Formats: sequence, C-alpha cells, structure tokens
Amino acid sequence: MTSKPGTEPDPSFRHELYPYRDDAQFLTGTLNFVREALEAGEAVIVAVPSEKASALRDELTGEPAVTFVETSAAGANPGRHIAAWTAWMSEHGEGGRPVRGIGETAWRQARNAAHLSELRYNEWLLNRAFAHSPAWSMLCPYDTADDDQDALRSVSRCHPWIRQGGQAVRNHDYLGSDGHAFDALPEPCDPFQELAYTRGDLSAVRSTVAQCASQAGVPEAQLPKLALACTEIATNSIRHGGGSGTLRTWAKDMTFLCEFRDDGYISDQLAGRTRPTADQTGGRGLWLAHQLCDLVEIRSTRDRGTTVRLHMDIPLPR
Repeated sequence: MTSKPGTEPDPSFRHELYPYRDDAQFLTGTLNFVREALEAGEAVIVAVPSEKASALRDELTGEPAVTFVETSAAGANPGRHIAAWTAWMSEHGEGGRPVRGIGETAWRQARNAAHLSELRYNEWLLNRAFAHSPAWSMLCPYDTADDDQDALRSVSRCHPWIRQGGQAVRNHDYLGSDGHAFDALPEPCDPFQELAYTRGDLSAVRSTVAQCASQAGVPEAQLPKLALACTEIATNSIRHGGGSGTLRTWAKDMTFLCEFRDDGYISDQLAGRTRPTADQTGGRGLWLAHQLCDLVEIRSTRDRGTTVRLHMDIPLPR
C-alpha cells in the first residue's frame, strides 16, 4: 500500500523541520527544543554550523547532557551524514537513553544543483534510516531569510513534522516514506569520453579515468581515491549489473564526473550510506565511493537499470 502524506503511523524517530528567519528565532526555537529534552531526561547532540554552535554554547554553558559535535568530520558529501548521526548517537546515547539531535544542513553552501538535490534526498532518507531505531528526535533548523518559498516547500516535503509556535505539528506536505521523486540527471557535457567495459577491463577503466581526470585538473593526490572508487563501482556492474557496463567521463562547473551505467538494480535506498559491519558480505563498494568522492548520485529502477555518478571537485587555478 502506498503511504499518503501526513497519514503514516508514528515511527520511533521524530523528524522536525524548524523554519526561522534570524538569529533570535534560531535561538528561541532550538533552546526550546533543548529544554524540552532536558526536562524529559534526554541527551542532546548539536550538529550546526560553527557560528550557530557558538551562540548555543553561550546559552548552555556547563550543561552536561548537551554535546556539540564537529560537523566537518562528516564532510560535505550528504552520503556520509547518516553514518555520522549513527556514530554520534551510539557514542552519546548512553544506556538506551533517549536522544534529541539538532542538525542544520548548510543549504547555502551547496556547490551546484546536484549537490542541492542530494542534500534534500538525504533529509528524506533520514526518515527511513532511523524509522526503527531507539526513540529519538531531530530538529532541522532552516533559514528562510531569503523568502525562497519553492526551496522551503522542497525541504518541507522531507519532514513528517514541522515546528510552529513552539510546538511540533503534523506536516501535511510530507511526501511519505515511499514518496521521494528524484531530479532527472542532466546529460553529460560535450566532449565526454565513453568506454564499454566487462570482465577483464578494470585496468582500462582505471587508465581512462586517470587520464581524463588529470586532464580536467583533478589534483594528483585525489587520483588514487578516484581510481579506487571507480574500480569498486565498475566491479559492482560486472558482478551485479549483468556482467558489463558503460563508463562516461566529463568535466563541468569545476567538477569532474565519472558515470557508470549497467542493467542491475539496487533495491536498498540506504546502500552505501551506512557503515558495513565486520561480518558483512559485499556492500562495501558504494560505501567506499561515498567516503572517497565529493558527491555520489545513484539512480536505479528495475526497468532502466542503474546509473552511478561520482563527483570530484576541481580546485580553482591559483
């Protein structure tokens, strides 16, 4: 049965959007959220930009139940954020103690449309990732000072709850657990390089990627990371995507892209976003790609197969 927006049963994870317009509103809403947690005997994890963290620290000096975490450790790639929250919860939610998190995404630091799209997708995926976890809540502050109603509506659709007037209420714009619609991937830019690969062609994949990436301006220090990520994705195509695939490479807007297409299907929407366990068989290729690349886009359907795009930033020339 397809879920309807706003009608799903309550999961243990409570995911709230908090639209605010200025620093004063940010503090009012987040401090109210923290005080609710402290009154209920819950721990609080704060993962917000540094200037917002400083303001909250000043208000919460000496409060042992509140922990501030360094968000830069997770990196800019949204594909790493679910694993980061899992680790923070494991470290700070002692003895099954309920946890509240405050996580503000750096929306205005999105590098391009692809990055922005993945940030939104990650917000929606949080609902799936933690639906059956121990009870906890996350407040997602969102700065509305620019009055971009379309952007606010897009983010709102990823949150089952919205905080208004100091209270969390049902968000009837929420898409539901099966409702995320991907932005279409734009076509590669001309000129692009294309290589069909199958078993025995991994060295050709690595050679093609290294040559094209170097010519595009990817730093030499990043080339081994890119080579490993591309090897993992191409290997997945050979093992799980029908034995073959197609590689395309190109550069656009100071980003180098490697695209892998095959006939396989990835049913797990969280594939690559949760840390593999020590005894897990397989499933490490996408995880490594997320750790090694600046962005990873995945589109997979039963009828059209799988497309994986790996992004590596190209630094501006000195």
